[in-house]
Amino acid sequence: MAFVKISEQPSLYNDLEKKSVHEILTEINAEDHKVADAVQLAIPQIEKLVNGIVPRMKRGGRIFYMGAGTSGRLGVLDASEIPPTFGMEPTWVIGLIAGGDVALRNPVEHAEDDTEQGWKDLQKFNINEKDTVIGIAASGTTPYVIGALKKAREMGCLTASITSNPDAPISEAAEIPIEMIVGPEYVTGSSRMKSGTGQKMICNMITTSVMIQMGRVKGNKMVNMQLTNAKLVDRGTRMLVEELGLPYEEAKRLLLLHGSVKAAIDAYNHN
Repeated sequence: MAFVKISEQPSLYNDLEKKSVHEILTEINAEDHKVADAVQLAIPQIEKLVNGIVPRMKRGGRIFYMGAGTSGRLGVLDASEIPPTFGMEPTWVIGLIAGGDVALRNPVEHAEDDTEQGWKDLQKFNINEKDTVIGIAASGTTPYVIGALKKAREMGCLTASITSNPDAPISEAAEIPIEMIVGPEYVTGSSRMKSGTGQKMICNMITTSVMIQMGRVKGNKMVNMQLTNAKLVDRGTRMLVEELGLPYEEAKRLLLLHGSVKAAIDAYNHN
């Protein structure tokens, strides 16, 4: 039986160019409501993945996101937000996109069609069996991602996939397939819409839960965040005021001295 891509099926809406702006926005919003429900159905697989990642990461393993186009950009986005949010080195969660970093802004012709290149990109990082490779592809058929997943799985890495199509080739390639079935896009085949939104939600869920399990959050606070601007220094200072009962200026001095909320709390409690 031929593989049918639900994500490429015709939109449930037609004559879009004849609609008012209000109609377009209302209809897009109605479609977006379906995304969270689709992600909810995938929670058992996401949970299985997180439970597999944490012990590996505690032994020095890393997470690699792999994708092309929108899927690749979303993986890179999630990876790039880990250091400022959780104070982890950028070597812990790494996003790879077909065509390299130039593809973040400009499409690179045929980059996603190379079955071998994904694995070559991973090998540059001395990938090993402690690592986790998460392939993202709305279509579920991207050769760049599937080729890398197959090789990584052979190597003993934990592998997972995120796709918008059931029983996709990428699901067969991964040990833990996450299938988020959001249905046809508002603009037919435009997977930057519902598929992209769902991918972002799942990536958030994976890395946030992993980082909490890794002890990078205290209570509900980002106690390891990087103090890269005035807003974050203020946020960190207020965390210390709340946690230690210090005056604002004293808390700020302590924060800047130690570089993170967690380090400041640890130093204060050891004195």
